[in-house]
Amino acid sequence: MDITIAIDAMGGDHGPHVTIPAALQALKEDDQLNIVLVGLQDAIQAELKALKTNASPRLRIHHASEVVQMCESPQSALKNKKDSSMRVAINLVKSGEANACVSAGNTGALMATARYVLKMLSGIDRPAIASTLPSEKGNTYMLDLGANADCTAEHLLQFAVMGAMLVSCVEHKPNPTVGLLNIGSEDIKGNEVVKQAAELLRASHLNFYGNVEGDDIFKGTTDLVVCDGFVGNVALKTIEGFAHMTGKFLTQEFKRSWLTKITALGAMPVLKAFKKRLDPRLYNGASFLGLRGIVVKSHGGADSLAFNHAIHVAIEEARSGVLLRITQQLEIEHIQPHPVAPQLEEGA
Repeated sequence: MDITIAIDAMGGDHGPHVTIPAALQALKEDDQLNIVLVGLQDAIQAELKALKTNASPRLRIHHASEVVQMCESPQSALKNKKDSSMRVAINLVKSGEANACVSAGNTGALMATARYVLKMLSGIDRPAIASTLPSEKGNTYMLDLGANADCTAEHLLQFAVMGAMLVSCVEHKPNPTVGLLNIGSEDIKGNEVVKQAAELLRASHLNFYGNVEGDDIFKGTTDLVVCDGFVGNVALKTIEGFAHMTGKFLTQEFKRSWLTKITALGAMPVLKAFKKRLDPRLYNGASFLGLRGIVVKSHGGADSLAFNHAIHVAIEEARSGVLLRITQQLEIEHIQPHPVAPQLEEGA
């Protein structure tokens, strides 16, 4: 199945120096993939020339005259950067010229622009950010990771529907298990919102496992972990911080003396394998679920390997029909369209 991915070539900390090599690698790995590089034409052409590559039927350039800066406010990007590489890439998804968009740009601006341009799926109040984390059993999907700090029980149910369908499509699991992140596994634990959400999930057609705790994320107790964006973002940043500290401590200990340095040489194959299993680049690519189109956010500091992984996340979502599956499940759960929520206005 041919897929076209629109790439915000200017986004992130490194722009075309990372996004374009990653795109070229993705084209080599998938002969049914087409890519549109969106951004400043001269900068894109210069990078392609440096890589000794030219535009082709499978790789074309779409000029966009503006770039959203990493420090720019979402309101400013929405109002003042109507021809940004980020927005033009999203517009290609809306028009149907691309099946998905990938950007390493400003997260707030990307979310605001995507929501404004693509709008929400019927029955979904808010978009949520979903991504994968390593676990003892493979991957654990988790959402929301920061888009919504305050949520109702109904929002958590919507997140669960979207996340479960994502796992079902991408991991090819017909009935993925869903866990609700809580401070204990007992039904009496948690605040009122979480307790109400648990009731809604028990009454749903989803494969609801029940409450899960933080350590269940890495145990792989459930395929999907659902929480509000405040808790999810704190959990994610804590995990990233702990991983960084662990790596730093290991390095310090192995460099402590000549004996530990020799030990490190002997342990190098194990250390390399360990590092590879936990390499965050292999989990790069967060999905903005709930939109009428596929948008994948790469980490702003991603290298070409990490950005390439984000491209493959978008490819898999597009090919597996995630949007259709979410819409179908919303109908099964009888989650009706809500009154239109206030949208960000360009003139705001």
